[in-house]
Amino acid sequence: MSRQQIAEPLNIYLNDHLTGAFGGAALARRMAGSHADPRRAADLRRLAREIAQDRDDLVRIMNRLGVPVRHYRTWLGVAGERIGRLKPNGTLVRRSPLSDLIELEAMRTGVEGKSALWRALRSVAEDDPRLDTAAVERLADRARAQADLLNGWHRETSAEVLAGHPGR
Repeated sequence: MSRQQIAEPLNIYLNDHLTGAFGGAALARRMAGSHADPRRAADLRRLAREIAQDRDDLVRIMNRLGVPVRHYRTWLGVAGERIGRLKPNGTLVRRSPLSDLIELEAMRTGVEGKSALWRALRSVAEDDPRLDTAAVERLADRARAQADLLNGWHRETSAEVLAGHPGR
């Protein structure tokens, strides 16, 4: 298989993840800015910063690998997040509690996808000296920690929203 045949799937794969990273960073920033609980809002701001750092790390990895960033796709990620705001959640004029649950699920899905990305790159790093295996491992560890945090919030929010158990 030629280098070009290998490069094309990698280019597409990394740009797909970059598109999602731009959308995920926008969603995390919006969630942080709209959350009523100050403790959760602070945690969401930290998570939003980490997700933006992960996105920037992905861009640096793409540059190291010679993968061109498809800039029009980064706008698709942000546009997708904005379109996601239009979903009907049972209210029209105010924010629905269901929005918190749905947005958490979107964030969890994004973080799980990012975790899969880092695992895939870790397997590539074993044979590609342009990739720093330890750095990719650190990114994978951070994604696992983010997933753990979001999973805990998801349990709490599910109980609050779906079963009417506030603060549980």
